[in-house]
Amino acid sequence: MRNSKITWSIVAGTAVALVAGVGVAIAVNRDSSGSAAAPVASASAAAGNSTPSASPAPSPGADIEGPLDLVLIGVDTRVSIPGYEPHADTIMLLHVEADLKSGYLFSLPRDLRVDIPAYKKSGFRGGRHKITEAMSRGSRIPGSDKKSVEQGYELLTKALSAYTGIKTFHGGAVLNFQGLDKLVDELGGIDLVVDQKVKSRHRTPDGRMRPLSGGDYYGPQAVYQPGRRHLVGWQALDYGRQRYGLPNGDYDRQRHHRQLVEAILDKALSQGLDDPAKLRSVMDALGESLVYVGGRTPFEYAYALRDLDASKITTVSLPGEGVGSGGGYLGEQLKEEGRGFVKAIAKGNHEAYLRSHPKLVDKG
Repeated sequence: MRNSKITWSIVAGTAVALVAGVGVAIAVNRDSSGSAAAPVASASAAAGNSTPSASPAPSPGADIEGPLDLVLIGVDTRVSIPGYEPHADTIMLLHVEADLKSGYLFSLPRDLRVDIPAYKKSGFRGGRHKITEAMSRGSRIPGSDKKSVEQGYELLTKALSAYTGIKTFHGGAVLNFQGLDKLVDELGGIDLVVDQKVKSRHRTPDGRMRPLSGGDYYGPQAVYQPGRRHLVGWQALDYGRQRYGLPNGDYDRQRHHRQLVEAILDKALSQGLDDPAKLRSVMDALGESLVYVGGRTPFEYAYALRDLDASKITTVSLPGEGVGSGGGYLGEQLKEEGRGFVKAIAKGNHEAYLRSHPKLVDKG
């Protein structure tokens, strides 16, 4: 059986470039007169239509103030199909500083053991579980086979707040794998530094799926060698899937996801997406794979974060370890220094904390 859960996880990276905006200025396509053009619509959210006037109104999002905390979630099912129960396979948090010009990106393990609060809308009574389960338990609608991604997001953010101490998440995006390879190809591929040799469990060197027999794949493998590499769509998706055979397993995979976020953002910024036609083609590549929830529209955040680019985002690795009972695996927990960073973010002491714990910063 194909290990499909890993596929979805890297998709969360695209949300930084296309939902949070982060300098791409999705909301502020301007014509030659300097007046703001109407935001481009996408499957992720209705941006609304602006009405021309003699005195241009302030750009949407001009009133947004920092700091901001945003949630990027990769799910393991098709979010567009009613009845599928979503799990949060990847969770990234983006903290943007008060000046909206710099930020910190970090991941939480999908198997992190946390206290998930009771949630009346889904009938969930609360308990200690893997954080990935908050999405599914919150998505349930009593008396119905349908599932609500929005409810799942709401319970997940409640669990995140309880664990991190971050009281408010200003917006979030829920994505699945559909469209990520198309997005990267639409951008003309991405460039990143591969930091360790990565063998693909799933793809051959020419991008075809490896044959599956007896629960495992066999035959020639795609290999990503250390160094600066150009990846096309299928390679970016495949590179981000891999965790087996890596020294630190899913923690290495989380770091690779953050590399992909920066690479996608770098490429998007280099393309000058103030061209509405180009922007529309990039947004359309995501299609129904993107569900934007909470907060203001993506276009408003894009304007607010127009001065934030990849070089101003510090990516942080949070070390963790497995926990169990009676020899059985229960999930993951962050080690003390990783938990300390999360607490520091909530208290606004993260810059000082990283100065005293420099090894947490991803080397790029």
